[in-house]
Amino acid sequence: MPFIELKTSVSISKEKEAELKLAFGEAIAIIPGKSEQWLMLNFCDEQRMWFKGSDESCAILEVKIYGGSSAKNYDKLTAELTEIVSDKLEILSDRIYVKYDEIEYWGYAGSNF
Repeated sequence: MPFIELKTSVSISKEKEAELKLAFGEAIAIIPGKSEQWLMLNFCDEQRMWFKGSDESCAILEVKIYGGSSAKNYDKLTAELTEIVSDKLEILSDRIYVKYDEIEYWGYAGSNF
């Protein structure tokens, strides 16, 4: 039950969105037990964002995971997500944040896991 939300100051075309969706679907498997089958995504482009005192292109990814994982897995996923966003949206890697939330309760289809 992972959820990834990408907020960025740049525009995301439908083609780039499809590329991001595919790449995020592959990357989430870095976390044991997670797969694209349960991955929900949200893309928020053209956001008014400032980072390091500048309005240059930037992004933040918020990753919510039911349960949790290890620091090693999060390190690998951060590297992969940063590379994907940097490559696909041409945003410098030092202008990308990745935030994780480990969720204890997660509802689906009218009940909780």
